[in-house]
Amino acid sequence: MDFVFTPEQERFRAEIREFLEKEIPPEFRRKPENNWIRGFCPELSRKLGQKGWIGLAWPKKYGGQEKSYMDRLVLTEELVCSGAPVFSHWFGDRQVGPAILAHGTEEQKQKFLTGITRGEIQFGVGMSEPEAGSDLASLQLRAIEEGDHFTINGQKVWTSGIHNAHYIYMVARTDPDTPKHRGISELVVDVNLPGITIRPLKDMTGEYDLNEVFFDNVKAPLDSLIGEKNHGWYQIAEQLDFERSGVERLMSNYPLLRDTVEYVRKAGLNKVDWIRRKLAQLEAEFEVGRLLVYRVAWMLSQGKVPNYEAAMAKGYGTAFEQRLSNAITQILGMYGQIADDSEDIPLIGRAVSAYLYCPAYTLQGGTSEILKGIVATRGLGLPTK
Repeated sequence: MDFVFTPEQERFRAEIREFLEKEIPPEFRRKPENNWIRGFCPELSRKLGQKGWIGLAWPKKYGGQEKSYMDRLVLTEELVCSGAPVFSHWFGDRQVGPAILAHGTEEQKQKFLTGITRGEIQFGVGMSEPEAGSDLASLQLRAIEEGDHFTINGQKVWTSGIHNAHYIYMVARTDPDTPKHRGISELVVDVNLPGITIRPLKDMTGEYDLNEVFFDNVKAPLDSLIGEKNHGWYQIAEQLDFERSGVERLMSNYPLLRDTVEYVRKAGLNKVDWIRRKLAQLEAEFEVGRLLVYRVAWMLSQGKVPNYEAAMAKGYGTAFEQRLSNAITQILGMYGQIADDSEDIPLIGRAVSAYLYCPAYTLQGGTSEILKGIVATRGLGLPTK
């Protein structure tokens, strides 16, 4: 197997790096970890849209470039590695756009896809509920069709990015009288409709990108429906593969690893045997995860469905991120426990933030237990009972 990138892809990678070196605002360079999920910078998203780098693999008539999924992965890898603040368009590009492209009407495609590719429309994602996390089919939020609209009542939790969004891409129960895997539909709802209340959820780092969202008799037009009514569970199964398999599940803390290696070298700690071996092990593990992610991108480029392969990539990647944050905290010793962002502290307290955030990695986007079940049943063909 040939792992060499094409000359065109190498030129593309160099172009992306040059662009990001000029365009990432200084305030986001200081702490670049997790900027794909926390760095809200609409200005950068619009500039990326002008370059044609949002919706890169989509049809040109919707603003895409019709590039391959491998090209898109090269772009995503550079964005995450540089700590680019791309939260503004991330969900639209990664999962909402592909869902609309696959199941939306032509009017929805023209409205939403072109807005996403220009970096002008922001989406939040509403999946989980208080009693429906990994078992998403247990969701209870209802969207009942009444005349010319859906009336929505219920609650979403761990809702990513909704506090900065124009729309929420969500799943709702549109037929409460059917078995739980049926009667679910996908909707795109304007967050400014009356009856929607958004409350922030802070994590252990003191920051937040997640929210609770309450719906109290919200009236959404019927054209909020994406795809076939009551068929949303089967549609969303495809979208979850896009969400789980991205390189961001492996590289959220890659800038921290890179800068730790540089710190160790400058401080002379590379002569300490256990530190040298620990960093070498992390680098080897990272390359394994990278190959798993590229495998998924290759499958997509071949028109294949990477179901258990996406689960493997996500499960491995997020476990690696936890091992990475733990290892860096150990390497820094007592400095690894200081949250002060003073320049006198190695890595200005970034290790603490990574360590406190890391429990979320193996939960968000599907718990490791659920992913192992997917690999076991759909990948290995093991019985479910």
